[in-house]
Amino acid sequence: MAFLNPSSPTSEKLEKQFVEFRHHLEESGNLRERIQAVATEIDSVTRIIYASLLLVHQSLSVSEVIEKAKAQIEVLKEHYSRLSEIVRECPGQYYRYHGDWKSETQTVVSLLAFMHWLETGTLVLHSEVEEKLGLIPTEFGLDVDDYLVGICFMSNELPRYVVNQVTAGDYDCPRKVLKFLTDLHAAFRMLNLRNDFLRKKFDGMKYDLRKVEEVFYDVKIRGLAANGDSVGEKQAQGQS
Repeated sequence: MAFLNPSSPTSEKLEKQFVEFRHHLEESGNLRERIQAVATEIDSVTRIIYASLLLVHQSLSVSEVIEKAKAQIEVLKEHYSRLSEIVRECPGQYYRYHGDWKSETQTVVSLLAFMHWLETGTLVLHSEVEEKLGLIPTEFGLDVDDYLVGICFMSNELPRYVVNQVTAGDYDCPRKVLKFLTDLHAAFRMLNLRNDFLRKKFDGMKYDLRKVEEVFYDVKIRGLAANGDSVGEKQAQGQS
């Protein structure tokens, strides 16, 4: 086997190339460490928000619970502003580093969606999440898959919420949640989802819907629900 002569032009080119690779990898590694540091701070904030929202399952006032959770949104905006500044240092590389904050962002979306639903009974839109986080779509936006996965995570909270609300005496809650989940499930069915993580999370939404249906039917059979079939019930029956 022949070895390259250290003083040969080929050897010099090879060495130069790998020196450039080393600098590139060092810069990329430093950038990734900075991104991961911000992602860790985002994760810490989401834990605080989630801990606050858990109190809604104990039948505490929604307004009181939401107020405490909302106080952390400004902190999230600051973190995402820093994240955006870091990513702007490497134009066109958004998806190269996207995996370093993807999971945290999906959790953020789920919490914001749950808070929005508790306040309005409706789904928070993709553009509304970007606005809440201070994101600029043309510079550093919210990935659509992250939004959709976050919404699926949010739906996981609803069956538990329904059970606790019924326990507390709110017998109309299952009807409202059933209507919302039925509409949400129908909207997701419009998407041509691949056999990936998002598809698995969407499949899980079917079980959330089924759990809420069971609670609704149980409440109705016991004569505790309001008279008349709900729109959500009729739609659910049409899809089954």
